[in-house]
Amino acid sequence: MTSEATYTRHDGQEAAAALDSFIPAYGEIYVEPPYREGPRDVAEFIEHYAVQVRRPGMRLVLAHDGDEVVGFAYGYYLAADTRWWQNIQGVALPEAVTWEDGRRTLVVIELAVRKAWRRRGIAAALHTRLLDDAHAQRVTLTVRPEPEAAAAQEAYAAWGYRKIGVSRPWDDAPLYDCMVRDLDD
Repeated sequence: MTSEATYTRHDGQEAAAALDSFIPAYGEIYVEPPYREGPRDVAEFIEHYAVQVRRPGMRLVLAHDGDEVVGFAYGYYLAADTRWWQNIQGVALPEAVTWEDGRRTLVVIELAVRKAWRRRGIAAALHTRLLDDAHAQRVTLTVRPEPEAAAAQEAYAAWGYRKIGVSRPWDDAPLYDCMVRDLDD
């Protein structure tokens, strides 16, 4: 089943201006298990997003049903000095995996669809549009391992991602599965 949503892409600082349009969807989605985020978490997200929109290759894709944002995805290129790979727990990844040059890897920071619009192909369409013109060798993301995130885990596996380890992205963060997918450029 494909989506009937329409999509808009916002690159670089243009993505900063789009925050107000999708923050209600963010709050609605991330209050659900396993995240259970509240107003404080949403405020922290807004602070982090203000930094992230300045990252090289920043791109945001919004899914709309009429005037309503029903899903969103965004990411950017990992910087040469990224700590992304240092967050992997319990495994030493070889330098061939961890080196970055500022364009090698696109990281998907968020990919989310509101509950009433799930299972309509919107997540897949957001993902495809996010990767359009990426010109990266690979893409990485993290996903929560809890059963409540099983649909996301299954989608990522179907899209060609493979788990390379478990990540703790920040102090006090829960554990996430870190996944990578090679891109055919």
